Amino acid sequence: GDLRSVLITSVLNLERLEVDLFRCSGRHHWVPATQHLFGGQIVGQALVAAAHAVSRDEQVHSLHCYFVRTGDPKVPVLYEVERTRTGKSFSVRSVKAIQHGKPIFTCQASFQLSQGSPVQHQFTMPTVPPPEELLTQDELIEKFLQNPNVAEGYRKRLTKIQAQDVPIDIKPVNPPDIFSSEPQEPKQLFWVRARGYIGETDMKVHCCVAAYISDYAFLGTALLPHRQYRIKFMVSLDHSMWFHAPFRADHWMLYECESPWAGGCRGLVQGRLWRRDGVLAVTCAQEGVIRVEQTPNQSKL
Repeated sequence: GDLRSVLITSVLNLERLEVDLFRCSGRHHWVPATQHLFGGQIVGQALVAAAHAVSRDEQVHSLHCYFVRTGDPKVPVLYEVERTRTGKSFSVRSVKAIQHGKPIFTCQASFQLSQGSPVQHQFTMPTVPPPEELLTQDELIEKFLQNPNVAEGYRKRLTKIQAQDVPIDIKPVNPPDIFSSEPQEPKQLFWVRARGYIGETDMKVHCCVAAYISDYAFLGTALLPHRQYRIKFMVSLDHSMWFHAPFRADHWMLYECESPWAGGCRGLVQGRLWRRDGVLAVTCAQEGVIRVEQTPNQSKL
């Protein structure tokens, strides 16, 4: 079979209609339980469209996005690119995603020609077990399902999650006890990578894949101190990324996520994607709407 990542062959593969107009007409590989388009897919596809409007030597260094309407997985998405500015070192491209004649998403991406500088520093990567020593998310779910005391309704939800064809490999470092409603610190760590092979290619391709990966389970970090509540509605409002160093999105990277604040039906999360050699590759930030039931959840056992 085709060992190339489906994120390259299908999900992030856009059809060019005009010079700066693109369409996602392929299959939406994974759709969340909300039956709305996955935000990471829209971010990744918008960055693909923007990357087509710059030279190969220019690399993305940041993007800033707003989700303005929910995406419909039943119809194609049009991506309209505006060449806002092309400078000697930096170029800016604006992207609008359109469905049913209305914008569902806006994004500005900035690209830079490679430049050296003696001004360099970064945080230190957390010390965690390597991915080879950890279970995948699917293996953890299988382990939970072997518990005969799991309530039937929760067993069905776990089975449904297990059946999802998410094109990402995930290995949580400290998986939460899913049978407990005890509050937890709003931090989580997991190893992530694209499923399948991408290989050595234009760095912008790996950035587009990282944009897809970065939105998966990201906002859920803000819910860890509030696990006694059932989620009524949760959706991303905005999403920002800064790209610092080259990386391979089909190699394991550590995703360090934390939520410094939640309130007013919103939650803020920040994330860092680390290469295995300790280099900080990407920084992310997102705010989303979080609405919960006022009454606490019952036991899952």
